Amino acid sequence: MLIISEQDARALVSVEEAIAAVERSFAAMARGVAHNYPVVRELVGYQDAVFGVKTGCDTSAPILGLKAGGYWPHNLAKALTNHQSSTLLFDPETGRASALVSANYLTGVRTGAASAIATKYLSRPDSSVLGIIGTGVQSTYQLRATLAVRTLRKVYAWDPSPENLVTFGRTVAELGLEYAPQTNCQAVATNADILITVTPSQRALVEKSWVRPGTHISAMGADTKGKQELDAALVAGAALFVDEAAQAITIGECQHAYSAGLITEQSFRGSIGAVIAGLCEGRRTAQEITLFDGTGVALQDLVVADLAVRLAAGRGLGTQVGY
Repeated sequence: MLIISEQDARALVSVEEAIAAVERSFAAMARGVAHNYPVVRELVGYQDAVFGVKTGCDTSAPILGLKAGGYWPHNLAKALTNHQSSTLLFDPETGRASALVSANYLTGVRTGAASAIATKYLSRPDSSVLGIIGTGVQSTYQLRATLAVRTLRKVYAWDPSPENLVTFGRTVAELGLEYAPQTNCQAVATNADILITVTPSQRALVEKSWVRPGTHISAMGADTKGKQELDAALVAGAALFVDEAAQAITIGECQHAYSAGLITEQSFRGSIGAVIAGLCEGRRTAQEITLFDGTGVALQDLVVADLAVRLAAGRGLGTQVGY
């Protein structure tokens, strides 16, 4: 079995490579050759942690495996990141475990990749102003991935933590972009061509009236029952795209509009994979508000882990252990 450390994973997989791999996996899902299995996500009852397991298989690759991990909210005090996860890959031919890959960095980069793919296919090509609500660790992945698909000139941002805004601002400046930190979410939403929400919020942070026609929204924070970043009316009024419909209405941003009867599964124009594969329309007009509900699916994790394994073989990285 090959073991890939967190350090090696960071060295192996770039943002651009992750975007390409995740884009292929979304298209494979739409074509019916890749499948995500039901998600297990539970409160641990210890250290206020949330633990989950995501599994799936892409028969066209082929790739088979799972990612296990979750959220430990007290980790920062221990000099660890709050999100902790690992991916276990299996040989699809035999079922034998083949690789264990540290997935903290890879989870961040695949989440940024998913959002960027939605931005690539759904935002207006001339979009140049990014708004980010939530400037924690994930915001840097979102920014770098968005820059891989759109030419940005300015970034608006909000976070409840002034320290987070300052830290994120340094990254924005390093990338040569104008930075406009805000004291409220409305100012971010009203100025954005591309709006990314990436918080653990359990209440709506963005109202429908704040979002301009033509905006693309990637809602990336909601991945558990109860989480919410957008007003349900905003969700109901947008052109809706998902990574996976079943997750969107149960644990994603769409769960609230769905439970209120404002949308049904028929309200989804399609998956982002279907747009990539040419199976459904993306943005129809320059005035349309498009919304991608990114709940996070197992195949995103598996393809970036598989990519790390394949790159490690060529660069002599990772550790082989007997099994």
